Amino acid sequence: MANRGATRPNRPNTGNKIRQFKLVLLGEPAFGKSSLVLRFVKGHVHGFQESTMGAAFLAQTVCLDDTTVKVEIWDAAGEEQYHSLTPMYYSGVQAAIVVYDVTDEESFVRAKNRVTELQRQANPNIVIALSGNKADLANKTAVNFQEAQSYADDNSLLFMETSAKTSMNVNEIFMAIAKKLPKNEPQNPGAHSARGRRVDLTEPTQPTRSQCCSN
Repeated sequence: MANRGATRPNRPNTGNKIRQFKLVLLGEPAFGKSSLVLRFVKGHVHGFQESTMGAAFLAQTVCLDDTTVKVEIWDAAGEEQYHSLTPMYYSGVQAAIVVYDVTDEESFVRAKNRVTELQRQANPNIVIALSGNKADLANKTAVNFQEAQSYADDNSLLFMETSAKTSMNVNEIFMAIAKKLPKNEPQNPGAHSARGRRVDLTEPTQPTRSQCCSN
């Protein structure tokens, strides 16, 4: 069952082990992918978010017990003209979040296609989460929660309804992925290989905001 609550990661202990993984965000334009990432990394979203061109790169650090987890997030553009480029971001990816809009039934169908593509082309051990975004628009819901949950269960996906606007389940879905990754997952040697062409959505003068904090 999807988590509808809100939790905060714990403060790290001295001498934490360090793990790192690469995550790709997939979904059609205007479903709130970039807003989810900004909410997770910076703690807020912009009133107007321009569509991602190609892909955007961000980084975040979260804490799990005695482990510091560094998350490298690739926000892949959803526009059709960029779709052919998406598979190149699958290289070295250990996790993915596929986003649909709970107010748009067709978006759920497209999300299923994205999941199928990941299962066919990405690492067979990839951790995939399904995010039903815009859950704050409950009065406009077009995708039944139980239908999405059943689909996720049948395909061994993590599933949560989220809201970048209210922050509902935003931290939680990233943390759930981090917890599901193998504890002995080797560091990804190619994680930094594409940094020369990245677009970092955080301000250059600001350090990456850590999610490691007290309750």
